[in-house]
Amino acid sequence: MPENEQVQSFVTELRRGSLMLAVLGCLDGPRYGYDLLQTLQSKGIDIEANTLYPLLRRLDSQEILVSVWDTSENRPRKYYAISEKGVKIYAELITEWEKMQKSIANICRRDEYYDRRN
Repeated sequence: MPENEQVQSFVTELRRGSLMLAVLGCLDGPRYGYDLLQTLQSKGIDIEANTLYPLLRRLDSQEILVSVWDTSENRPRKYYAISEKGVKIYAELITEWEKMQKSIANICRRDEYYDRRN
C-alpha cells in the first residue's frame, strides 16, 4: 500500500470515531438529514451523504436519536433529534474526548517532536 493510501486509511479511522460526536453536537434541535449534512460540511467536517445517513439510522436504532417523519410538505422529511439517552451519552463522550485530546496534545507536540528528530 503506498504511503499516501496508508495515511488516508488512518485518517478515515480517526474520522469514523469523531463523526458521531460531530453529529450529536450539531443536533441542537430537530434536523433533517440534508440540513445536517450541509451544517457539518460548513463547519469543516468532510462527510458524505452515504456516510451520514447510515450513521443516523444506526444512532436512531440505538435510541441515541429519535426520529419523526414530517409529511406536511410536498417532500416528506425525516427529522432527527437527540434523545435523553443520547444527551447523557454525548456528555460522557465529550468528557472522554476532551481528556484524550489533552493527553494526545501533550504527547504529540509538533515542534518538540520535530526538534527531537533533527
